[in-house]
Amino acid sequence: MAELSRREILLSGTALGALGALGIASPAQAGTLADGWTWPASGSVAGSGSGADPRWVWDDVADPLLASLFDRGVIPEVNRLLYDWNRNDQPLPAGLPEDLRAFIEQARQLPSWADQGKLDAAARFHVLKGNYIVVLTIVGAGMLATAIPKEARAVYYSAGGADLKDRVAKTNVLAYAVRPQNAWGPGGTAVVEAVKTRLVHAAVRHLLKSSPQWSGPIPISQEDMLVTWHTLATFSMRGMRSWKVRISSAESTAYLHSLQLMGHMLGIRDEFIPATWDSSYAQSDIVLPRNMGPTPEGVELNGILRNMLAELTSPGRIDKPLVNAFSRYLTGNQVADWNGIPREPLWDPVIKTAWPLLVQFREGLIGLPLVPAAAWLLDEMIKKWTTFYLTKGAETKIVIPTGNRPG
Repeated sequence: MAELSRREILLSGTALGALGALGIASPAQAGTLADGWTWPASGSVAGSGSGADPRWVWDDVADPLLASLFDRGVIPEVNRLLYDWNRNDQPLPAGLPEDLRAFIEQARQLPSWADQGKLDAAARFHVLKGNYIVVLTIVGAGMLATAIPKEARAVYYSAGGADLKDRVAKTNVLAYAVRPQNAWGPGGTAVVEAVKTRLVHAAVRHLLKSSPQWSGPIPISQEDMLVTWHTLATFSMRGMRSWKVRISSAESTAYLHSLQLMGHMLGIRDEFIPATWDSSYAQSDIVLPRNMGPTPEGVELNGILRNMLAELTSPGRIDKPLVNAFSRYLTGNQVADWNGIPREPLWDPVIKTAWPLLVQFREGLIGLPLVPAAAWLLDEMIKKWTTFYLTKGAETKIVIPTGNRPG
C-alpha cells in the first residue's frame, strides 16, 4: 500500500472502496483528526477566503431568519404560500413576511460566475450519462449518507426520519430539478428548489437544538454541507472515472460547474467550493475521512433504504441480495460494514465483474458477447430506480418542517 498515493488508491476499484485501507476514523476518533482547516481557499471558486474553519460556520443569513419565523409562529402560513411557487421566473406570492421575501429575492440570484454555456453542456451531459449519475448520486450517495454520523443522526431525529420514503423523495427533488436544459433559467425549477432546501436546512438547525436526542454542535455546518456535496460531486466523478466512462474535458468542466452552482445556491460559501476537480479531490480527502463512521441510526436508516430499493424492483423484496451486493460494490467494504450491509457470497463477486463490463459495453468499449447475463438484471434494476426517483422528484414538494421526529 505504501507505494500508492492516496488519490491513486481512491481512483482505483470502486469510488470509495479503498477508504477503509486509508484508515477512516470512527466517530470517536474523528474529533482528534486534522484539527483546523488546511484546505487552501486559493483552490476555491472565490480564489481566496477568510480562513474560517467550515466546521464552525453555518448560514449566518438564513439561520436567524428561520429562528425569527418560528418565534412568530408563521411557518405553516409560509409553507402554504410557497407551496405553488415552483418556477425560477415566478414572482413570489403575496403575503410573505417582508424579511423572508427580501431573503428569497437575494438568495434566488445566480452568482456572477454562473456560465450558461457550461450549464447547457452540463444538462446535455446529464442526458448522456444520466443512469450513471443516478446510480452514484442517488443510490451510492444515499448509502454514504448513512455512514456519516452527523448526517445520519440529523436525518433520523428530524421530521424526515419518521418517513424515509418521503424524505428520500424530497431529497431527489433537487436532483430532478438540475437535470433539464433550462434548469437554472426562466421556466426551470432548480433555483426555487435550492432556495427552499436552504430554508429547510436552517429550520432543521433551529429545531434539532431542542431535540432531547440531539447532542454536539449545531447540525448542517458548512463542512457538513461540503461532505454531502462530495458524496454527490466528487464521488460521482470518481465513480465514472473508475468505470472508464467516456467524459470529455468540456463535459467534466461543465458537470463540475453545475455542481458548484448547486452548492452556492444551497448556501455553501464560495471560499469553500472547489474550483477544479483536483481541488475537489484534495478537499474530499480532508472532509470525508474525518466525518465518516458507524452509528445505530445510520444502520437503521440504511436498512430502510435498501428495503425501499428492493421493493421498487421485485415483489417481496426478492432482489434484496442483489441490492446488498450492489450497495457494497458502490461504497466498498468499510462503508458497507459500517452500514450493516450483509455480505452476499453469491452476488458480491458477480456484481464486481458484471457492472464494469456493462458500463464498458454502454460506452462502446467492448462487444455484447462479453457482457454476462447478470449485468442485464442490474441494468433493468437501475432503469426502474431511475424512473421512480425522477418521477418522484417531479411530483414532490419541499416544505419547511415544523417539528422534529415524533416520539
